[in-house]
Amino acid sequence: MKKKASGRRLWWAVHQWVGLKLSLFLAFILFTGTLAVLSAEIDWLLHPTLRVSPSSVDGPPRWDLIAENSARYPGVATINYIARPTARAFAVRVAFQRADESRGYLHVHPTTGKVQGEQSFVDAQRVLRNLHRHLNLPVKYGIPIVCSLAILLLISLVTSFVVYRKWWRGFFKPIRWRDVRTAWGDFHRLAGVWSLWFVALIALTGLWYLVEQLGGEAPGLPEPTSEVAALPSGAAATSAADRLAVSLAAARRADPTLVVESVQFPDEKSGAFVFQGQRSAWLVRPRANAIWVDGASARVVMASDGGDLGVHQRISEMADPLHFGTFAGYWTRIPWFLFGLLMTGLALSGAAIYSHRIAHSARVAVARRPIMSGVWLGMGDWRWLSLILVITGGVMIGWMFYKG
Repeated sequence: MKKKASGRRLWWAVHQWVGLKLSLFLAFILFTGTLAVLSAEIDWLLHPTLRVSPSSVDGPPRWDLIAENSARYPGVATINYIARPTARAFAVRVAFQRADESRGYLHVHPTTGKVQGEQSFVDAQRVLRNLHRHLNLPVKYGIPIVCSLAILLLISLVTSFVVYRKWWRGFFKPIRWRDVRTAWGDFHRLAGVWSLWFVALIALTGLWYLVEQLGGEAPGLPEPTSEVAALPSGAAATSAADRLAVSLAAARRADPTLVVESVQFPDEKSGAFVFQGQRSAWLVRPRANAIWVDGASARVVMASDGGDLGVHQRISEMADPLHFGTFAGYWTRIPWFLFGLLMTGLALSGAAIYSHRIAHSARVAVARRPIMSGVWLGMGDWRWLSLILVITGGVMIGWMFYKG
C-alpha cells in the first residue's frame, strides 16, 4: 500500500513540475496558436478593404479577372499567388512583389475583380503563426524550441490519468467558488477532462513537427518530372495574368472535380501555373492536390492527388489541418479556438495550483501572496528561460516588419 502511495506521489510531483516550470512559455505558445486559428478574422477586423458584402459574391472566385486587375494595379511587378477567400465576407488575397522586391497583398473582390486596397506583407496571420511556430527565430532553432513543449504536454496528459483518480466522473462536477484556490483547482480538473482529446491532438501533432524538423520529414510531394521552362525574363505580371485564363481552362478540363483554393503563378524557375485545392482525399493540405499547367502552351504537365500519397506523406499533410482545425471551415475552427483558450487556461490554472503546493513543500511563504506572484516564485530559475523566450518572440516581430 505504501509503495502504491509513494508511486502516486512521484507521478504527482512530475505532473506538478511539468505544469509549472515552463508554464509562462507554454501559455504564451498556446495563446498565440489559439489566436492563429482565427488570424484571418483578425486581419478582417483590422483591414476594411478585406471585407465584402456576402450578397455581392456570386459563385467561386473569378481567378482570371482577379489576376488581370491585380496585374494592372500600380506598383505590382509580379504576382506570386492568389488565395481563395476564407468566407463569403472576405475579399481574395493576392500576394505580389514590387519592382524593388518588397512584398504585399492586394484585396480583390472575388466576383467583380475590383481591387479594394492593399496591405503589408506582415499581417496578423503571419505574426501570430510565426510566433506560435518558431518565435520568429530561424526555423532550425525556433521549431525545436517550441515543439519541445509537446513532450511536456504528453507527460502532463499521461500523469493526469494517475493523479486524477476516477477522472471520468469529473465531466459534470461544478466549480466550487468558496475560495480562489478551490475555484482554480475545480476549473483545472473540469477543463482538463473536457480537453483530454484536444491536448492529445495538439501534443501529437506538435511532436510530429519536432520529428520532421529533426530529420524525419516525409518525402517531397510529387512534382513534374520534366522542367517547365520559365517565362521570358521580361514577362511582367500582365503577361502572366493574360495566360491564366487558358491555363485555368486546361486545368478544369483535366480535372473538373478539383476545388481550386490557391493559384501559384510562374516564377523565375518555372513557367507553370499550379492550381491547388481539394478533391476527395480527406485531411490534406491544398498543395497535396495540384495541377501543373505550362503557362506558355497551356499544356497540363502533371496532376497529383492527395489520395495517392504514401503513409508518411499523408501523415505529414494531415498535421496542419488537425493542428489548426482547418479541415471543415468554421465547424472545426471555432471549436479549436475555444479549446485552445481552454488549454491556455489549463496552463495558467495548473501553474497557480502547483506553485502554492511546491512552494509550501519548500517552505517558501507565498500563501498570502497574489496567485501570479506565487506562480512566478514557484517557477524558480525556469521563469527566466520562459521570460527570455517570450520577449525574444516579441522583439523579433520588429525584425519581421523590417524584412517584410
